[in-house]
Amino acid sequence: QVHLVESGGGLVQAGGSLRLSCAASGRTFSTFDMGWFRQAPGKERRFVARISRSGDVTRYADFVKGRFTISRDNAKNTVYLQMNSLNPEDTAVYYCAADPRGAGLYDSWGQGTQVTVSS
Repeated sequence: QVHLVESGGGLVQAGGSLRLSCAASGRTFSTFDMGWFRQAPGKERRFVARISRSGDVTRYADFVKGRFTISRDNAKNTVYLQMNSLNPEDTAVYYCAADPRGAGLYDSWGQGTQVTVSS
């Protein structure tokens, strides 16, 4: 497995932006796809975005399309989630996860970072 540590969460006003980072260690970062998920209080964890190991293919949940951008820097073993036009419904704990086989099966998860959007 790979060790993942998220950072960059915080409190932001509606309409604002945040950039989350997820630093990886323990395995060769460039060999696996990465994803971001989120879990709001009292709700199930939901897929947000994913990026291929090379960074050339991305996919987003409909509710973040046009507002969030996932990217990665394999030289820095880090994946990012740029979040713009935030609204209170984006309030959640955000998790990054690693998918070593590119099959949508994530076997390593970070501890999460809290994002709170005030109205």
